Amino acid sequence: MITNNLLLKLKNRDSESIAKARDVLLSMRGKIEFLRDLKVEVNIRRGESYYDLILIADYASIEDFDAYLVHPVHLEVGKYIGSVLETSASVCYES
Repeated sequence: MITNNLLLKLKNRDSESIAKARDVLLSMRGKIEFLRDLKVEVNIRRGESYYDLILIADYASIEDFDAYLVHPVHLEVGKYIGSVLETSASVCYES
């Protein structure tokens, strides 16, 4: 199994913006066949060096992860996230 952790820091870091981004990310659940599991958590600590959200997603294989990346639902979500994103970091590993 492949797990991808994606840390997101938003341009606007208020609670409403963070909640909306979380909802948009979670909207992928059940719509992308390659996505085995999806969690999106809000950071409970605030500060300039902290990220706002973590997306934790599981895939059966690296090929499924690659297929997820180009899936139309993911691309649409990515447009929104890209418009509100300041920076991100990702770690992808076998689990």
